[in-house]
Amino acid sequence: MSRIGKMPIMVPAGVEVAVEGQHVRVKGPKGTLERTLRPNVQVSIAEGRIEILPVDESGEARAQWGLSRSLVANMVDGVSKGFRRHLELAGVGYRASKQGSKLVLTVGYSHPVEIEPPEGIDFEVPNPTNVFVNGYDKETVGAVAAKIRGVRPPEPYKGKGIHYKDEKIIRKVGKTGKK
Repeated sequence: MSRIGKMPIMVPAGVEVAVEGQHVRVKGPKGTLERTLRPNVQVSIAEGRIEILPVDESGEARAQWGLSRSLVANMVDGVSKGFRRHLELAGVGYRASKQGSKLVLTVGYSHPVEIEPPEGIDFEVPNPTNVFVNGYDKETVGAVAAKIRGVRPPEPYKGKGIHYKDEKIIRKVGKTGKK
């Protein structure tokens, strides 16, 4: 039995959920998300709760059960509360700014790097060394944050680069002098 799959998903006020076969559509104050689930699971809605059950007891159906429940729960959380990733810039002269909706990064290259946000994503730059990626789709927020981090990943000797807020950077020891 899937411990995650067994838990029902509570639908908060202001969120509408529609199920048509394997297609799930969730609409809320932040936006609308749609997903087609695998045929190994079935979705039912009753009394403000969404329950996902496997069609049979095969290993494939049990594997998709918890995954499908997590995906639908992330959709419900996203359209009601939204998701946020926090990135930090570490390095002398490294800074971020927002020009219109674009994020402009100055991270040691000969040119500034501009990142255009996809639909449903918003950048927030409270100060030049912190960037917040906000959105209602968890996968897109994570992908955009990873793209920003990939512009200048943290290096292990001085720790310079772009990293997530709580990311632990494993540091290496530099060369020692000759004796």
